[in-house]
Amino acid sequence: MASVRETILAALHARLSALPATALRGDVLPERVTAAGLLILRDGEPGEPEVTLSPMRYHYQHRAEIEAVVQGAARDSAFDTLCASLGAAIAADRTLGGLCDWVEAEAPRPVDLPIEGAASLKAAVISVILHYSTADPLA
Repeated sequence: MASVRETILAALHARLSALPATALRGDVLPERVTAAGLLILRDGEPGEPEVTLSPMRYHYQHRAEIEAVVQGAARDSAFDTLCASLGAAIAADRTLGGLCDWVEAEAPRPVDLPIEGAASLKAAVISVILHYSTADPLA
């Protein structure tokens, strides 16, 4: 049986997989980036939970990270399109089907990465905050 944390991360990855961009989870940057872009979900850090008693609950603000990458001559507009589609996918269901209390993304801080002998990449790490509660930090 998967933990609450893993179930939520798998649901977020499934949401990303529905986008036109290639969506990976925990993988390294591949040699080629598709025209629609690339999203790599990193598990991130659950942080220190707030704890309530009776019943005992651990309330997390888990910071997952999504690496968004585009490549090509029109990378500025492609990056904007990729970020907008990611934002729309999150806004469409901010509870991931009831698994989370709330999901929100932070604004990206894009950087251009030159690649020798190829078109440069435009990339950013986008933090996604997953608010959820569990009865056990390992469950």
